[in-house]
Amino acid sequence: MKIDIIAVGKLKEKYLKMGMEEYLKRLQSYAKVQVLEVPDEKTLEGGSPREVEIIQEKESQGILKKIPEGAQVIVLDLKGKMLSSEELAECFQQYSLHGKSHWVFVIGGSLGLSKSVLDRGDLILSFSKMTFPHQLMRMILLEQIYRGFKILKKEPYHK
Repeated sequence: MKIDIIAVGKLKEKYLKMGMEEYLKRLQSYAKVQVLEVPDEKTLEGGSPREVEIIQEKESQGILKKIPEGAQVIVLDLKGKMLSSEELAECFQQYSLHGKSHWVFVIGGSLGLSKSVLDRGDLILSFSKMTFPHQLMRMILLEQIYRGFKILKKEPYHK
């Protein structure tokens, strides 16, 4: 099992790095997980819709280059489908049953993702109607992946 998390921007906050390292360590017995960073583009304050689209496209080019052929692609987006932890674990189960052993999760930058990346997703997933910093989403996603494996293995994990 291989899981890639493709995320826009470089993680700078030490507390988030420490949290991610903890979940990456916990996940080692379930899958090979790596976080791949794509450079973020300078965001203009109050940029026009066209400027936002240009930035999204530039970031998306880097994202799409990192998605391997045949991978199961799960894109995080505010307009995506909301699932419970158990439903997400069931998705993981179905992917495995259908021979999908390489999963790629995509987290966009502060301006979101382009249509080309959303179109590449096999599942568009939303964690909440609330907006979270894209840097924090990395740790939240890792925790939910870990929780999903614990659910599938029927191993105890706090609720």
